[in-house]
Amino acid sequence: MQSTQSTLASNDVFAAIADPTRRAILERLAAGPSRMSDVAAPFDMTLTAVSKHVRILERAGLVSRTRRGREHVLSLDAQPLRAVSQWAAGYERFWNERLDRLEAHFTRKRTLT
Repeated sequence: MQSTQSTLASNDVFAAIADPTRRAILERLAAGPSRMSDVAAPFDMTLTAVSKHVRILERAGLVSRTRRGREHVLSLDAQPLRAVSQWAAGYERFWNERLDRLEAHFTRKRTLT
């Protein structure tokens, strides 16, 4: 059973990746560390709005920020996504069984017609 601390951390990760803007930021950072201004550039929103998204990712432990002079450099820490992946993998057998039954149903239906 998960501890309360890891459950709360998982909830933060789920909340962080629920938003498409934050997922796009993570995808960008998967290519390597990047300056905050470069991460914000493709979005049609203010730097302040992107910064709010980044803070949510930081609280979830998915992004770290370092300062180089006046610049903020963001880096991805994908480790917290492992818990999400493990949780989702627990349902893989369930969905595979459901899809196998659906495929069998259509196979039977096709042979009857």
